[in-house]
This record gives sequence, structure tokens and C-alpha cells, in this order.
Amino acid sequence: MDQTSPMRSLLTGVQAQKASNVLADRLREGILTGALAEGAPLPNERALADMSGVSRASVREALRLLEVEGLVRTRSGRGGGSVPHLPGADMLERSIRLFTRGQRVRFGALLETRSAIEPQLARLAALNRTEEDLARLAQIQARFEDDSVGVSAWTHMNVDWHLAVVVASRNELLIGIWKAVSSLMHEATGLEEPYNLPEVRVAVRRVHRRILDAIQKGDGEAAARRMARHLDAYVAHIKPQAPPDLEV
Repeated sequence: MDQTSPMRSLLTGVQAQKASNVLADRLREGILTGALAEGAPLPNERALADMSGVSRASVREALRLLEVEGLVRTRSGRGGGSVPHLPGADMLERSIRLFTRGQRVRFGALLETRSAIEPQLARLAALNRTEEDLARLAQIQARFEDDSVGVSAWTHMNVDWHLAVVVASRNELLIGIWKAVSSLMHEATGLEEPYNLPEVRVAVRRVHRRILDAIQKGDGEAAARRMARHLDAYVAHIKPQAPPDLEV
């Protein structure tokens, strides 16, 4: 795809003062709005410099800024160059992870965040789920019923079940936030011991069945209410082993 026409429109009038930042802003806007097609190579440094009226050094710096942000990828070798790349869920997760660790966010804040969004994700799952989503949840639930499954495998199945509910919501933003928060929680605690207790497994199976039943029936309010109670029980159980003021 020829990028020349939209490039000229985006880059006209770039000023020399802090030119790399201005150029990066123009290119970023073009990538995010779709004016510059994802995967279609940008013009080379010389062409970008000619179109924008800035030096090639400023062009290189602008492209480096966008590469750090994940909006540009560089291909080496013949036919290589800079290629626009739209942000994905991995970028959101990485940003949340960096913010959480950099700001020394408390474990309690992660618990509060998950408790705030996951019941709503369950509600959305009940409203938006597909037959494929239901089949995936039923498959995981069936594996839950096997008492011979080891602790580690059972813990991973539990994560998979919650993830399947979250994915069924079809809300990309909340899914990305949940994945980042959930991952950080598990890294901070690494707790598998609770799932080695038969009574805990029985309780988890029971509540998962009830949440799944609400999702299958398309009852969003019941799904949200049951998920909220499930998370309240989890928070109460985990607090003695991972206090809220624990630093992530």
C-alpha cells in the first residue's frame, strides 16, 4: 500500500523546534487513526525528512520513540524499514505491570481491583457469551470434578476457568486489565496450598457451577452476584497468608 499521500498530509508543517517529538506525534496519530496502515512500510528516513522538513537525525529519533512505545517495528535486511504496529492487549498488560511495580502498589489494591471488575465481567459473559465460550467453560468444569488432579494442575485449571469467563465478556479493555491484575496477584502470592484441601475444592466447584449456570441462562445479574460472593470468599481466605499491605 502506498503511504506517500497520507504521509504528506500528516507531516506538512513540522517545525524544527523539538522536531523529533512533533514528528513522532504526527506519526503516532496517523498510526492510531489508521491513516497509516498497519504492516505497510513507512517511507525511508530520507523521504520522511524531505516530506516533514526536518533532519534525518530527527526522523531517526522520532522512529525510536515510536518503537519504544510499540507503535513501530523495524525490519532489517532488504525490503526492511519501519512498519506501523497497532497496540495490542500485551501493551496494556505491560503498562499496568510497570505502573504497579513502579508505584509499589499494594496487594490489597490488586484484590480490590479484581473484586471490582470481575463480577461485571461475569455479567457481560452471561450477556455476550457464544456457544464456543460455553463449551470451553463446561470442559474446564468437567475437569474440576476429577479428585485425582494434582494441586498445581488444579490451580491452573482454576485460572483457566476464570479466564474463560473473562474472555466471554467480549470487553477487550477489561480483559486486558484483568489479565494484568490476575497475573500480578499470582506472582505475588504463588499460593497453591488452599487447593490441596478437599473442602476448598468442593466449595470452588460448587460456586463455579452456580456461576456457569447463570452464564448459560444469560442471567447477568445472577452471574455478577455469585462471582462477587466467590471473590469475597477468596479475599477472606487469602488475607491471612497475603496481607493487603503486601508490596507487589
